[in-house]
Amino acid sequence: MPHANAPLTPEGRRRLAILIVEEDWPIRRAAERFQVSPATARKWAVRYRSGQPLTDRSSRPHTSPGRLPKKREHRIISLRFNRRWGPHRISYHLGIPRATVGRVLERYRMPRLDHID
Repeated sequence: MPHANAPLTPEGRRRLAILIVEEDWPIRRAAERFQVSPATARKWAVRYRSGQPLTDRSSRPHTSPGRLPKKREHRIISLRFNRRWGPHRISYHLGIPRATVGRVLERYRMPRLDHID
């Protein structure tokens, strides 16, 4: 289902793509007729040619490349418990940003240092 501001429904996208692919309309002319940008018209034509669905795709990332490996996260946790270090000292020792250390500690629900003692 298209979002509320989508200029075309999946059926309208199909009609636009058919004009471009099967009836050989110029992309710019077809885009003007359907009141969308030429880039949008090209996108739907390419998807139609490749047989992909003419529905909106999720904008959610497929991977989280910036996330720390589990081994590194466990190292942060062990430094917190064994040496009683705070995020600043852990980040300096491991060479990673303090905010990253703080997020890992929050993710694992690590208590504050004054609550551990």
